[in-house]
Amino acid sequence: MREYAANYYNSLRKLFDSIGVTDRNKNASNVYTGIESAGYIILAGAKSEKKLMFIGNGASAAISSHMATDFLKNGGIRAIAFNDSSLLTCISNDYGYIHVFEKPIEMLADTGDVLIAISSSGRSENILRGVQSALIKGCKVITLSGFDGNNPLRLQGDLNFYVPSQQYGPVEIIHHSICHCILDAIINSKNSTGLLYKKEPY
Repeated sequence: MREYAANYYNSLRKLFDSIGVTDRNKNASNVYTGIESAGYIILAGAKSEKKLMFIGNGASAAISSHMATDFLKNGGIRAIAFNDSSLLTCISNDYGYIHVFEKPIEMLADTGDVLIAISSSGRSENILRGVQSALIKGCKVITLSGFDGNNPLRLQGDLNFYVPSQQYGPVEIIHHSICHCILDAIINSKNSTGLLYKKEPY
């Protein structure tokens, strides 16, 4: 078990170094520049009193709920995850599960809001529909995906983080760490130089 644990964390370190970050035009950057750019996008929205929205299924839904809470409480940024059980079952029952994020975003999103869409496969139709709804409403979109490097979610965002693994665990762990690092970088910037406020968004 000790050897397994050592190999597990060594593989995570190697995987982190392989994260792909691209913009809508497929311009590539490293993960650290991507985290900085995500901070600019989120802070630009927050300065204009816009919302930060999270969507995800399963473990990605748990990440969404966790990070929405942390961005709200610790970051002082208006944030929400569309994971309320009554909302999920209502929309699923009335419209179908593929519309479970599309419809709330259509109803609640404002131009300039920021959506963080999390999907390990990058192929969940309800996530893709949610992203399209956000883009139609004039929102900025940040995506986190994994598995196939050609997954459609990776092509949809203004900023796209891709973890090149076929396993849920490593993808989810790294997605969660990226979200936490974005938040912690924002908090750090507020508490020190305020640098993120001084630069234009990505």
